[in-house]
Amino acid sequence: MNKWLHSWRAAIRIARRDAWRSKGRSFLVLAMIALPILGVSAADLTLRSSELSVEEGLSREIGAADARFSDAHVSGVPIYQDPDANTSVPVKDYKDEPWPSGPTDVTKTFPAGSTVITDSSGSAKLTTAHGLLLTEVRELKADDPIARGIMALKEGRFPEKADEVAATTHFLETSGLGIGSTLSARGDSRTFRIVGSYELPNDLKADQINALPGAFLDGYAKVVAASGLDAGQGSVTYLVKAPGGFTWNTVQQINTKGVTVLSRAVRMDPPATDDVPLYQKEGWGTFEDSAAAQAAELAAAGTVVGLAMLEICLLAGPAFAVGARRSRRQLGLVGANGGDRHHIRAIVLSGGLVIGVAAAVIGTVLALVLTFALQPLLEQAMGKRFGAFDIRPLELLGIALIAVLTGLLAAIVPAFTASRQTVLAALTGRRGVRRGSRVLPLIGLVALLLGGAIALYGSVISDQFIIVAGGSALAELGVVAMTPALVGLFGRTGRWLPLSPRLALRDAVRNRGRTAPAVAAVLAAVAGTVAISTYAASREAQDAAGYEAKLPHSAVSMLVTEEGGRDIPAVRDAVQRLLPVDTRADLQRIVVGKANCAPYSENPGCGRFELIIPKANECPLWMSTEDGSDPSEKFTKEQRRKLAEDWRCTENSGGDLPGGAYVEGGLIVGDASLLKVIGITDAGAQQALADGKIVSFAKAPIDKTGKIAVKLIADNKKANLADQERKPVPGEVKHFPAHLVSGQKSYGIRALISPEAAKAAGLTAVPFGSFFTTDAMPSGEQRQKLDGELAKIGSDVALHVEEGFVSDTSIVLLALTVFAGLVTIGAAGIATGLAQADAEADLKTLSAVGAPPRVRRTLSGFQCGVVAAMGVILGSAAGVLPAVGLRLTEERQELRFYQESLDQGWGGAQDAPYVPIVVPWETLGAMLVLVPLGAALLAALVTRSRGALARREAA
Repeated sequence: MNKWLHSWRAAIRIARRDAWRSKGRSFLVLAMIALPILGVSAADLTLRSSELSVEEGLSREIGAADARFSDAHVSGVPIYQDPDANTSVPVKDYKDEPWPSGPTDVTKTFPAGSTVITDSSGSAKLTTAHGLLLTEVRELKADDPIARGIMALKEGRFPEKADEVAATTHFLETSGLGIGSTLSARGDSRTFRIVGSYELPNDLKADQINALPGAFLDGYAKVVAASGLDAGQGSVTYLVKAPGGFTWNTVQQINTKGVTVLSRAVRMDPPATDDVPLYQKEGWGTFEDSAAAQAAELAAAGTVVGLAMLEICLLAGPAFAVGARRSRRQLGLVGANGGDRHHIRAIVLSGGLVIGVAAAVIGTVLALVLTFALQPLLEQAMGKRFGAFDIRPLELLGIALIAVLTGLLAAIVPAFTASRQTVLAALTGRRGVRRGSRVLPLIGLVALLLGGAIALYGSVISDQFIIVAGGSALAELGVVAMTPALVGLFGRTGRWLPLSPRLALRDAVRNRGRTAPAVAAVLAAVAGTVAISTYAASREAQDAAGYEAKLPHSAVSMLVTEEGGRDIPAVRDAVQRLLPVDTRADLQRIVVGKANCAPYSENPGCGRFELIIPKANECPLWMSTEDGSDPSEKFTKEQRRKLAEDWRCTENSGGDLPGGAYVEGGLIVGDASLLKVIGITDAGAQQALADGKIVSFAKAPIDKTGKIAVKLIADNKKANLADQERKPVPGEVKHFPAHLVSGQKSYGIRALISPEAAKAAGLTAVPFGSFFTTDAMPSGEQRQKLDGELAKIGSDVALHVEEGFVSDTSIVLLALTVFAGLVTIGAAGIATGLAQADAEADLKTLSAVGAPPRVRRTLSGFQCGVVAAMGVILGSAAGVLPAVGLRLTEERQELRFYQESLDQGWGGAQDAPYVPIVVPWETLGAMLVLVPLGAALLAALVTRSRGALARREAA
């Protein structure tokens, strides 16, 4: 035991000394191993520090309170809730009945002796230094001991008077205001002074102000109501502190009154799943990941780590071989003084151990230092503050051990190669000739065929991506194992090459022990790049084919639905001033009831309208039934497939307008200029508008008399209740003559009525926005200026500029190409350094017989270029397989979903899936030509023309 320990101690000392002598090579290998360790360790520290403990999370949610009480808005009926109070449902199963909806008096549920503070929130448009900003308003006595921890005061103080507010630091940065500034809400004559700044630890990017309870929201709601607008729905919760806290049994008792409770005691000691009634209801569960899903995630993570370690070993292995080759005289002396093969192996392996340990220590220490130093930046990027700086020693130790293991694995092959060298050959510098292994290429061929078969099975028979990925990884490992044999095949092309590249190729083929690992490293990097690039290019082609324009090319739309469209004139003016607008078409939307009602608002006096679809034009698969059953179940699969192609079932219901705006039924109020902007060329459409007809772009709303029926529903709330009870919705029906325009794209507009016809029929229309044609595509600078103007106006604008399909993968492909190029140059450079160490005697001979100095540079460049070219060619071929397999798998999945949708009768409006396989020839061309060429030129530039003078070696 002592003998073994002493031999390894000596080996480690020798390896440490050699590593220090060869600082450049040691630093290169150390960096290759330490950088991934640095990244993974920093990610672990960041993730663990951002994970809050239960107590930290509760402090940010409920402060020092024992619970937060909230109204479930189910009219006070008993409810079930989950322990975290995220989900609640009525106890009663309302299958065919409408759910209860309405408030309950939460204050009646507080236990006797409780201390309670109110936490209310709403929103308002506040004046800023730049214009208006939609901001959350929170009324909470933040300096109360119960609320301690919810808001972190940064400067100044929390409000103490009704005309004072505090603001988040992000709001102050965005608004251009500061402590001492005043602000007010739009339309509100009251002003409030900012007396402090704070932050929400869980949301650092929140735009929020804090006021005392009752100081802001009630008055603002009255101002908004007086102007006929909708103030929106706020929320009120209660922070409660009670003797003894709230156990799970207490929470369930309070649930019987329709109130949810987030309890500190329950969160700290949650009940068992069987004790949560909500989880026992049909269709509910804890929704935890299945064991199979977790196993798949672990397998995927293990595969990624394994492939990363393989890549590092392939890159670092030749570097250790360089060290062993340059230390061969020293290793020969060890053998001459009684050392056997295991001592030689121990010395080379110790080199890997020393570098691995150094990489682990440096990577871990740098991760600790950088994560701690960059904590504020990391918190800002994540949008929340860390809890404690959480260091998990066992996790960091495990990551560090990966570095040590990687260093040892990278040194294994050089260690065995060095130990097989005879003492005489090591001392004289002679290189023995060894035949390459015949077993390894056979194993690689078997792995290639087996992996290809698995990937083929996964893409053609199975739908599991993991099978395709696993088979592709196995096939790539097979190609790596076959690399020495493939390098030999490349050697046969040397007869057609000039002298210098022929010498470089011959040298690479004769010394496959150093060439193959470098080629394999390049192969692995390029294969991954080609696979991702091919998949990304194919996905881009699919997205481009499926892209649906929202407007004619270069057209612009701006739509506003809030506050009755009162900001539309200002928004319209900004668009016309800052963009190259040609033609403008104004849009209006129909409102029922108060003109300032938001769409689908259930506030008093707010209604809606509907386009009535005649029974004969309804799709039989979608007709509503009296008992609520699925109408498609009455048909066979063949009948559903046939009906799916019926025009009644393929027409789009419309209403989806540019920018994400929506109008019920797609009915818009506009004039003939709108037809021009969206490119409608139907000759009779303009005349139909002038005659007071509705121009319809869909056939379904038109009845057999050629008219369209519009139902005006006066009360949205009652209408929704009638829908839930499957009762007829009352409303006034108006009929309009219609003109059908078919075969032309209307960009979400299903029907168009002129303002004059709408007014004559007694319909109320409010401004909705405008569509514009432009002289040229708006530039990025013009768009940025417009965005700044819209931010000053403070309105929620649905803005859209039709640019056509825009690719977002070009930067990804460029980054992948650069990454593959760097790995290729690094691996080829290492192999070139090893080749120079081996070929020094040959270069001296060439110099002695009169070869010019440039031969050394030329040969070095071609040696590097040959390795890069072989790796890029093999990697390009190997990388296509996984991408093709994944695309074939996606095609089978989409085809299956499409066929299932046809069987159900709702796939007729969809196109058959188009899943192309596109090879990114530009990326491949750059790697096949530019990367090897760049590697060769770089190697030639950094190589000295003349070698160092050497002493005469004894004969």
